Amino acid sequence: MNQGAIIQSSKEQFKWKALSAGCLAHFIHDGFTDMIYIFFPIWQAQWALTFVEVGLLKTLISGSMAMFQLPIGIVANRIGQIKLLLIGTIITSVAVMLWGFAISPVLLGLLLVLGGLGSSVQHPVSSSVISDAYSDIQARRTALSTYNVAGDIGKLVLPGSAAFLIAYCGWQSAGRLLATIGLLTTLILFINSLGIRMTGSSWPQETNQPTGNALLLGWNGYQAFWLLSTIGIIDSATRMGFLTFLPFLLQGKGASVTQIGFTLTLIFAGGAAGKLICGILATRLGILRSVIITESVTAVCIAGMIVLSFNNALLLAPILGVALNGTSSVLYGSVPELVSEKQRKQAFSVFYTMTLGAGAISPAIYGTISDFAGITTTVIIVAIVLLVTIPLTFPLRGKLVN
Repeated sequence: MNQGAIIQSSKEQFKWKALSAGCLAHFIHDGFTDMIYIFFPIWQAQWALTFVEVGLLKTLISGSMAMFQLPIGIVANRIGQIKLLLIGTIITSVAVMLWGFAISPVLLGLLLVLGGLGSSVQHPVSSSVISDAYSDIQARRTALSTYNVAGDIGKLVLPGSAAFLIAYCGWQSAGRLLATIGLLTTLILFINSLGIRMTGSSWPQETNQPTGNALLLGWNGYQAFWLLSTIGIIDSATRMGFLTFLPFLLQGKGASVTQIGFTLTLIFAGGAAGKLICGILATRLGILRSVIITESVTAVCIAGMIVLSFNNALLLAPILGVALNGTSSVLYGSVPELVSEKQRKQAFSVFYTMTLGAGAISPAIYGTISDFAGITTTVIIVAIVLLVTIPLTFPLRGKLVN
C-alpha cells in the first residue's frame, strides 16, 4: 500500500471514530434525558409530590443542561473535547445510578442537576467533533444527520427499556441497570476514541470575527428572527410541558407503567420520522405553511389524547410524535435565512438558549396550573397556547425561502 493510500485510510478511520463516538454519546444521553418521563409518576407516588414539584424536577434537569452548554467550549479548549465527552457521560451515568439511593426529593433534585450538567456536554462537543472530522460540506451534513438519528434511537430504546425494567424489578434497580449501560458506553467511547485527538486543538479557530455592534441582534431589522424565536419558545415549552404531564394523563386512563412507556416510545418513534416528514413538507409547501400544519395537528392530537380512551390514544401517539417533534427541526433550519452570515453563530446561540430555557421553565408553570385546575385542564391550556404560534407566522411571509 502506497503512502497516499495509507493516509487516506487513516483519514477514513478517523472520520468513523469521530462519527461513532458522537452517535454513541447522543444515543445514551438523549435516552437518559427522555426516559425520565417514565419515572415521574413513580416519584410522585414515592414522595407524594404535587404537580408543581414534578414540574420543578424537570426544570432542574433541563435548566442545568441549558445553563451549562455555553461554557462548555471554554472547558473543552482546556482539557480536550473527547476527554470532556467521557467525563460528561460518566457524570450522567453516575447520577442515574444514584437515583435509587435518593432518600428525599431534594436529594433527587440535586442528582438531576448533576445529570443535566453531564449531559450538557454532549450536544456541543459531539457535533463539533463530527464537524471537525468531515471537511466536505455534503459529507458533514450526512454525518450530522446520522448523529441526530442516533439520538432519536436512544429516545426509543431507553424509555421503553426503563418501563420494562421498572415493571419487573422496581425503579431503583432499573435506574442502576440502565446506569451500568451508560458506564459501559463510556468504556466503549474511551476505546473508540484512542484514535481521536485528546486535546482541544480540534476546535475550529475563529477567523474574521466581527466586533462591536456587528454582533448585536436588536429588534430593529431583526423582527423576523425574534418572531421565529418566539414561535420556537412556544413550541419548546409545549413539547416539554406536555411530555412531562402526559404520563399522568395516561395514568388517569388506567395505563400501567409499561403501557405508558410504550406510548412514549411510539411518540418518540413518530418524532424521529417527523424530522424527515416535516423536511419534505417544508420543501413542497413552504416553511410557514408547514409550521401552521404541524402546530395545528399537534393541538388536535393533544386534544385527542384527552378525550380518547387509552387504546385509541395509543393509535394517535405516532401522529402526535411526528407533529410534536417535526416543527422544531423546521424552525431551527430557518434561522440562517433571517440574519447575516456574521451573526449566524450568535443567532443560533440565542435561539437555542431561548428555546431550551422555555422548555426548562414550562414544566414548573404547567405543574402549578395542574395543582390548581387538574391535569386535563392543563393539557387543554397547552393545546390552546400552541395555537398562538399560527398568527405569529403571518408577519414572516416573504421573509423565508419557501
